[in-house]
Amino acid sequence: MIGESRADAAPQAGRPLRADAERSMRAILEAAERVLSTNPAASMEQVAEAAGVARTTIHRRFASRQALIDALADAAVAHLRAAIDQGRPETAPPLVALHEITARVLRTKISWRFALDLPAKAGSAAAEGQQDIARRCLELFARARDLGLLAAGADLEWTRRVYYALIGEALHGDGEQTDPDILAGRVVETLLHGVSPRDR
Repeated sequence: MIGESRADAAPQAGRPLRADAERSMRAILEAAERVLSTNPAASMEQVAEAAGVARTTIHRRFASRQALIDALADAAVAHLRAAIDQGRPETAPPLVALHEITARVLRTKISWRFALDLPAKAGSAAAEGQQDIARRCLELFARARDLGLLAAGADLEWTRRVYYALIGEALHGDGEQTDPDILAGRVVETLLHGVSPRDR
């Protein structure tokens, strides 16, 4: 906000943001997603205007445009991890978890499309988050395999890659269907059964 002090705008490591500073940060990141998804070359000033904050505020929070983009990538992956948490991959029945997580992931990827398409920098929170997501995906598939939802000899890493590709196609395909729950059903059905007749 305009009246924030420099100390408030840049909290020390490990120190939580004040409520107003947290709202300001969230507004900036959400605006960055909107603006950059339309114009990837947009300036920090354009992001500040869209967020409704002063230019000085965004420059205090981020040393450079790249720092803003890095923070955007980290935040988007954090949203993705939260969506997966809500699907309870470790405790819900695997088929229920798989559908719920897929629908939530699709919603998150639609909302944070630009940020989640960014390559994660090695060692960043985004990169670590993506690694954790992949690990939890493999663990969920192992549970599904143990229950016979996947073939006993299924290559889980390959299955994960196919699953990611199906989510990508659901997002970027040119079909008219955009409802995340319906798309999630299609992704899960194709992953588990392919396109062969079910009684084959």
